[in-house]
Amino acid sequence: MIGSLTGTLLVKRPPHLVIDVRGVGYELEAPMSTFYRLPDPGAEIHLYTHLVVREDAHLLFGFAAEDERRLFRTLLKVNGIGARMALAILSGMDADAFARCIRSGDSERLVRLPGIGKKTAERLIVEMRDRLRNWESAAPAEGGPAAAAGTDAAAADEAVRALIALGYKPQEASRYVNSVARADMRSEDLIREALKASIR
Repeated sequence: MIGSLTGTLLVKRPPHLVIDVRGVGYELEAPMSTFYRLPDPGAEIHLYTHLVVREDAHLLFGFAAEDERRLFRTLLKVNGIGARMALAILSGMDADAFARCIRSGDSERLVRLPGIGKKTAERLIVEMRDRLRNWESAAPAEGGPAAAAGTDAAAADEAVRALIALGYKPQEASRYVNSVARADMRSEDLIREALKASIR
């Protein structure tokens, strides 16, 4: 099991990352909550990881905080929740917000996440309520660097592609990105605001 990686961030293209660890490039997928905290490519980073072994692939997932990985692993224990859906959940809301939804039984907010229907939301609430009863996160809420000036069409295109990769339909992804786009926003900022808009 690969428990963590420390190395140089080479590629940062939501939801995909490549980290160079002493000459070996590890490909990972990460939730947007992790992307918001990442520096620009070329910097050294440390991520907690979870390896999913399937017949046709070995998939490595990376998380900026231990509580994100803990929630990801807890989600995988729920019937019908796979790694992709767990990643989409963590991308749509941070761990603390998800725990609050579960404890309050807020299925309406959960169904706004991509791939989560009413039955899945209700199953999540039933199966995870006890597991998250005493949930406490050690990580700060959302963070990330300030937006850089000069956002262009490439940033919006990257944001739309990231939302599609997380399970949103192309038209939905474009609509959410366009609804929050401002001239001073980078792709990470567009993705964050679009995800917030999608679950309001």
